[in-house]
Amino acid sequence: MTLGLLLLALGGLWTLQGLDLVGGSVMSGVQIWSIIGPVVALGGLVLLVLGTRRRNKAKQAELARLAHQEQQPPQA
Repeated sequence: MTLGLLLLALGGLWTLQGLDLVGGSVMSGVQIWSIIGPVVALGGLVLLVLGTRRRNKAKQAELARLAHQEQQPPQA
C-alpha cells in the first residue's frame, strides 16, 4: 500500500509538471509527463485498492479464526 501511495503522489506531481502547473523542473511543460503521470497514478491507485482488499480479507479471516476458537471447548 505504501508503494501505491508513492506512485499516486508521483503520478499526480508528474501530471501537474507536464501540464506546466508546477514549475521549477526540467519536466515542467514537457507534454510526455502529462501522459506518463496519470498512468503511474492509476497504477498506484490499483495497488492501493488491491492492498486494501487484501488487508480486509486477512482481517476477516483472523476474526473468523478467533470466533471459531471461542466456540471450541477448552482442551485439557
